Amino acid sequence: MRRIIFVLLLISACYVSVQAQQISLEDLFVKRNFRESALSGLASTKDGLSYTTLENGGKEIVKYSYNTGEKQDVLLDIQSLKNDSLTSVSEYVFSSDESKVLLLTNRKPVYRRSFTAVYFVYNFVTKELVRLAPGRQQVATFSPDGERVAFVRNNNLFVKSLRFGTERQMTIDGEVNKIINGIPDWVYEEEFEFNRAFEWSPDSKQVAYIKFNEEDVPTFGIPMYKGLNPAHTENAVYPGEYRYKYPKAGEKNSIVSVWVYDIKAGQNIEMDLGNEKDFYIPKILWTFNGKNLGIFKMNRLQNRLELLYANSYSGDSRLIFTEKNKRYIETDFLDNFQFLSDDKSFVTLSEQDGYKHLYLYDNAGVKTRLLTEGKFDVIKFYGFDPAGKTFYYQAAGVSPTQREIYGVLYDPKKKVPLVTRRLSPETGTNNANFSSTFKYYIVDYSNLTEPLKVTLHDISGKQLRVLKENSELKSQIAEKKIPLKEFFTFKNVEGTDLNGWMIKPSGFNPGTKYPVLMTQYSGPNSQQVLDHFSIGWENHLAANGYLVVCVDPRGTGARGEDFRKCTYGQLGKYESDDQIAAAKYLAGLPYVDGKNIAIWGWSYGGFMSALCLAKGGEVFKAGISVAPVTNQRFYDTVYSERYMGLPGQNPEGYDENSPITLAAGIKGKLLLVHGTADDNVHYQNTAEFAEAMVQAGVQFQMMSYTNRNHGIRGGKTTMHLYTMFDNFLKENLKQGREVTPEAR
Repeated sequence: MRRIIFVLLLISACYVSVQAQQISLEDLFVKRNFRESALSGLASTKDGLSYTTLENGGKEIVKYSYNTGEKQDVLLDIQSLKNDSLTSVSEYVFSSDESKVLLLTNRKPVYRRSFTAVYFVYNFVTKELVRLAPGRQQVATFSPDGERVAFVRNNNLFVKSLRFGTERQMTIDGEVNKIINGIPDWVYEEEFEFNRAFEWSPDSKQVAYIKFNEEDVPTFGIPMYKGLNPAHTENAVYPGEYRYKYPKAGEKNSIVSVWVYDIKAGQNIEMDLGNEKDFYIPKILWTFNGKNLGIFKMNRLQNRLELLYANSYSGDSRLIFTEKNKRYIETDFLDNFQFLSDDKSFVTLSEQDGYKHLYLYDNAGVKTRLLTEGKFDVIKFYGFDPAGKTFYYQAAGVSPTQREIYGVLYDPKKKVPLVTRRLSPETGTNNANFSSTFKYYIVDYSNLTEPLKVTLHDISGKQLRVLKENSELKSQIAEKKIPLKEFFTFKNVEGTDLNGWMIKPSGFNPGTKYPVLMTQYSGPNSQQVLDHFSIGWENHLAANGYLVVCVDPRGTGARGEDFRKCTYGQLGKYESDDQIAAAKYLAGLPYVDGKNIAIWGWSYGGFMSALCLAKGGEVFKAGISVAPVTNQRFYDTVYSERYMGLPGQNPEGYDENSPITLAAGIKGKLLLVHGTADDNVHYQNTAEFAEAMVQAGVQFQMMSYTNRNHGIRGGKTTMHLYTMFDNFLKENLKQGREVTPEAR
């Protein structure tokens, strides 16, 4: 009997080895064999009858018919322009009359969303190609009439007349680490998620912009070594330093102001925002006809948001609308706010009934009605079709793990109940891109086992054409028998159902005890457990004999405000409790080796991995913590204070769930990884955590990546990183073992 079991174990080991060869790290990170094919640069034409895409490696802008999905024309062949500085583009934008196109090439990142680039303008009428300006620019944007382009260079705003080829400087006070015009400072870009802080007026006569005075914001310095740092010469013996303004929790923010530049007068006018100084301006937006400039003003605690209407000629402003929340207001409010084309109303996302729903207000700030209703969260507002009197949106209407597309019919002249219609028949994750006239829409769809499928529909919901199907990828997955995700749920210690997915090892045998790697992010309003397709490192691990599991704890998204915001003031507490509970649940499954469970994560997930090892005692055999925030005091004002309040008012919340505070509790093996040039989560977090573990006598492994930012990429870094992860797991988690009948 024992000899038979030994033979079976050999066969199983050989089988796993074969599977491992079929999805290697090289497949994932070098060859990228499992990438899904998608539409690139999708945009609707003005008439709503056609759409355009970017094809052939960014060398062609191609036009297709919505009605048939068939190719109509190659609008622009970049190679035919025969310009050595423009061989391909990464983005393009048409002018409003589509007579010109703005082309973006040679993009170089600054931070997560910001970048500099070289811009060109091509005129379809004259067949002329002109470079927008010498050097590199940021966020170049057509005026609504297509006659000018505004952009930022060296922290100042400029405007170029395309008719006369002349350039005018709108601001002159821009200075590094002091004054920024028209683009956000670091913390606004990262946490309010935008990279352009100016807006053309609808009549093209004015440019509204936010000015950031960051002179008093504390400066953070990052040592830059030779490595891949081009600023160093071959004989450099001293490291350089990158210095920038970074406001940590409780510290000073930029002083912000809103200005309007009048093109004809050549003058800047400041808008009246009141006498206080410590607030945020996370968004500016002109009303539809441009009569008023909408300015969103948020208090430091981010639990009150005001909409002001400003007169762009006098600077006078008045309060129109106020949104309040007892904890905090999500950035979703800003992302989904829209002034409607009737110029009499606006739509906003709010949590007034405990879930994220769409509300209609008139221009005086009076609520007209609730547009969506139910115990589910609206995720995205696509827009309003005035002809069809329909609001279109994405929601987690069926399950928090899924996304559907809906339309809700509303006619203010008829006092009838709202009629809601689902426009996405498939179960999984659906996202839509509507034509400019809302007559057609293109859906990106996938689920756990089905790769991305892109389909074209008319507004009745009828599918007109499949644009992308990824059939080759599906065949490849089937041929290689790549293990895929499957859902499960369990109850935490509070009796709350938590959602998760797992990937079972190749050749899964319920009579085998498998080691487990838990992967997670766990951050506020995030979701990792979604019914959409992906192939990554987790599938590679499953092919190598690991059971890979992910659980969304309390604090994550699409389950209502109370579930999402219960972590307020104590980030990490409930999330780590739930991950520990998940590990204990898994340990009780018959096919799990409860003594060989590890957890890993990146950024907030790295924070969670470290915290779980510190709180989890003997539950976790090992953990990998990448670029973790080890105390929210070290992170930025907007994020930390949104979820934790001010450090001076909540010191216990900041410190009690810090891995630094709890370092002595770590018993499992820990691999700590960080890039030395991380502008987001500073290397300081890892250095301080490492010192706390040293003083607590905790042994651990640590890896620093020279000059790498938060993504830890560049050169051969990714392969090195994941090879190290693989080796760490092999050394610290035992492979699956067969369970004899006597031991079952």
